[in-house]
Amino acid sequence: MAKKKPPLRVIPLGGLDGIGKNMTVIECGPDMVLIDAGLMFPDDSQPGIDLVLPDYTYVLENEDKLRGIVVTHGHEDHTGALPYLLQDLNNKVPIFSSKLTLGFIEGKLGEFRIRAPKFREVQGGSHIQLGCISIDFFSMTHSIPGALGVYIRTPQGTVMHTGDFKLDQTPIDGVTPDYAAINKFAKSGVDLLLSDSTNATVPGFTKSEAEVGPSILHAIKNAPGRVFVASFSSHIHRLQQICDAARTCNRKIVVTGRSMLTNTRVARELGYLKIDEKDLIDAYEINNIPENQIVVMCTGSQGEPLSALSRMANGEHKTLSIHEGDTVIISATPVPGNEKAVQQVINSLAKLGCDVFDKSRTLVHVSGHGSQEELKLMLAMAKPTYFMPVHGEAVHLRAHAGLARKMGMPEDHIFILDNGESLEMRGGEVTLGPSVESGVVYVDGLRIGDTDPIVLRDRQKLANDGMVTAVAIVSLKRKRIDAVEFSSRGVSFTIDDEFTEQATASIMKMAEKGSFNFSTSGTDALRKALRDSVSNFIWNHTHTRPMIIPVVMEV
Repeated sequence: MAKKKPPLRVIPLGGLDGIGKNMTVIECGPDMVLIDAGLMFPDDSQPGIDLVLPDYTYVLENEDKLRGIVVTHGHEDHTGALPYLLQDLNNKVPIFSSKLTLGFIEGKLGEFRIRAPKFREVQGGSHIQLGCISIDFFSMTHSIPGALGVYIRTPQGTVMHTGDFKLDQTPIDGVTPDYAAINKFAKSGVDLLLSDSTNATVPGFTKSEAEVGPSILHAIKNAPGRVFVASFSSHIHRLQQICDAARTCNRKIVVTGRSMLTNTRVARELGYLKIDEKDLIDAYEINNIPENQIVVMCTGSQGEPLSALSRMANGEHKTLSIHEGDTVIISATPVPGNEKAVQQVINSLAKLGCDVFDKSRTLVHVSGHGSQEELKLMLAMAKPTYFMPVHGEAVHLRAHAGLARKMGMPEDHIFILDNGESLEMRGGEVTLGPSVESGVVYVDGLRIGDTDPIVLRDRQKLANDGMVTAVAIVSLKRKRIDAVEFSSRGVSFTIDDEFTEQATASIMKMAEKGSFNFSTSGTDALRKALRDSVSNFIWNHTHTRPMIIPVVMEV
């Protein structure tokens, strides 16, 4: 009977080609649920791009089926695409998540001036019914409070999605993973498991968040002057430990950085971050307090040039500056691609005479993702029939699949997918399904859409080798080039009289050779010939390839 009904389809639209832009469609007949809607930050190959979103065209095309959006936790790689998605949806769909996550989402939507959609608060143990899709939530431990996993029942079978997790036995807020729920769902049967793969290449267990506190306390206690702690603004457990250490050392707390101010306010209002008002001071009041009685919590752990830490290190912050004798704690690990930027900030701080603590020096950071032994424990508890690793780069997904094989799962029951590919489930049996439209959408200033790859290539070329403009004065009647003028930006050579003379001679030689026919060719062809000639000349003389902009002026 189940074979004749529409299959359950699991369609990852993002999250399988890097750490970011997580988005997964769960579709069964006339009903569809979206799990997470995240973004990813651009890398060096995407100059000028502000944000990278998953292509959610499939969601918009099937909007009439969308019954709700489930958000597993409040990190931007799971929530950041929501403002863009909600602006494109015609209907107001409910958003289901924990209290803190909804608080962060509401703040983000406020920045976009989007009226709050239908928020539905859930927690571990909550149950919702969205059409034929039934969802149970269970608590998980991550580097942010309110992290949830989901167990999904449909007429065609069951799916468990872990969300981001680590199996931390001593979490700061006391909320451990709900092992009882995971085992209960395992007894009911988990046909397909989707599990976090971020640390699938890391052996052993991830250390508990509670182990960071003593290291931060030791660094603050022994600091002779002010202490600046850079961390992710959403890492509320870390911020709580920083505040606890500051209070223990009788230091006042200053909060700076836009997202840090927003997130600490939301977390305090909702009861997730416990700081007494008397322990907080405004950045403008810092000069009235002895330096050995101050801790500053700020953004900038990833070396972002406009973050509070970078601006303070460069003397560009409007209220705070860092100077010799200060202690700086970078309580985070650089996201892949940010290592150079973080090292530059560390070097700038060292030149100022600061004492810098980072992960390489002492235990001021632990990951929020489970390592290999925790991933194996999850597989052992859930006992899935089929398995699809999610949330990671190709190397992480394959390493996670390798762990499942070691635990005895048959090769043909493990699926490593790309974004846009799908799985279909009929009566608990999983097979590959048809692909849907997928990819990435770039946010470039106010423009949201497909930025042409040629545009990105041109930006890279401009960044690497600069630009040369060649203006050719052409007499079509006399069938000749009368003169050529050059100008440049960002090139490593000088456009002087000698260059102009030699480059012009090269262009004239091209014309004399007959590679361009003034009688039959138009100005477009002349522009191409001009560009090729100048490009070849510059390559032969400088071994660089600046962008050439040819201009033809007819006289």
